Amino acid sequence: MEYACIRLNDLPDEILMIIFKKLNNLDILYSFQGVNQRLNKIIQDPIFTSHLTFVKWLSHNFIDLFCCNMILDRFCLQILPEIHHKIQWLDLESSSMKYVLHAADYPNLHTLGLYYINEESARCLFTGKKFQLNYSYSQQK
Repeated sequence: MEYACIRLNDLPDEILMIIFKKLNNLDILYSFQGVNQRLNKIIQDPIFTSHLTFVKWLSHNFIDLFCCNMILDRFCLQILPEIHHKIQWLDLESSSMKYVLHAADYPNLHTLGLYYINEESARCLFTGKKFQLNYSYSQQK
């Protein structure tokens, strides 16, 4: 029996899209951004870039998906500046929100979910130069 060796880059775009749709958007962006122009074009599709969730609900708590500073740094220094204009929705946890929000301007951002943020942090965030807007703060219990 012969085995064929097929590399990821050998697959057609349609097959890659099917595979990538089964994966987490952050994992796709972190793993494939910058590999080559073809993969950059595929993963920068709005399917993968319009709604980014940097938090996960686990055992009645939200956890930050940035398990280490290296991942956060790569997103803030490389990935977000590349795709910032495609992002429409961000879900962030308080420990990483400042870094993510200051990594780039988000001209098409219309929804921002902030988790585990206290009122003072919200006030500072939304009264700074970056965000000049009114905000409402609701504390969920």
